[in-house]
Amino acid sequence: MEDILVREEGRVLVVTINRPQRMNAFRQQTVNELIAAFAGASERADIGAIVLTGAGDRAFCTGGDVKDFTVGSGYEGASWTGIGLAVETLHRTMRAAPQPIIAAVNGYAVGGGNVLQVVCDMSIAAENAVFGQVGPKYGSFDAGFGTAYLSRLVGERKAREIWMRCKTYSAKEALDMGLVNAVVPAERLMEEAMVWAHDVLALSPTSLKMIKSSFNADSESIAGITQMAFGALRMYYQGAEAAEGHAAFAERRAPEYNQFRTYDDVEES
Repeated sequence: MEDILVREEGRVLVVTINRPQRMNAFRQQTVNELIAAFAGASERADIGAIVLTGAGDRAFCTGGDVKDFTVGSGYEGASWTGIGLAVETLHRTMRAAPQPIIAAVNGYAVGGGNVLQVVCDMSIAAENAVFGQVGPKYGSFDAGFGTAYLSRLVGERKAREIWMRCKTYSAKEALDMGLVNAVVPAERLMEEAMVWAHDVLALSPTSLKMIKSSFNADSESIAGITQMAFGALRMYYQGAEAAEGHAAFAERRAPEYNQFRTYDDVEES
């Protein structure tokens, strides 16, 4: 493992995204290692709870690493079947793990990082945590669990606001809208996450496994939407509109999307 740290504290597995120099943004290797960690834990009856967090005190995760993004194709390793990041597989693996997964959000959780904590079963935020979606600003989107399941947590009105305004929200605002379960001082975050993990350990593992499966069954149709959405995202990354968003991010300027609000080219053809 190069991009994540995995340690055991008794029957609790702590998984840390370890790319603080990149605000814990994930590349394909990061995603692969996370999949391996969660899949491995799923097979272990001695692990009763999983805590997911980020290294350092600035970020939990800021989504896909734009350093590995190539305009016109997607992230490094993209093919006709995927965007170069196996995020869809990661989400499925996390949901399939029989153990409850607790997010310990220690800073920015934006873009794919916010979706990552949404997919967790429970989420605890440090007081300095910041949440939000940024995809439509810079030529990307997540139309699977990042939207449909997000609306289950915060309500559809708020979910639409999060995606259609692309603003950021404080930990308190996240708590008030139901995006996280609790907010604690930053210095107490991991201590509180371990308290919650030990609450889990005191309960019947089979009961928890079946409860998680029941919750998942109610929202499993979103998995199909996710698969379709990532296919659409792959095609979107090949177009000029996504290229403008990513170029604006790289050049630290506001994107110019008005050029894509006309059908002149269609009418002329």
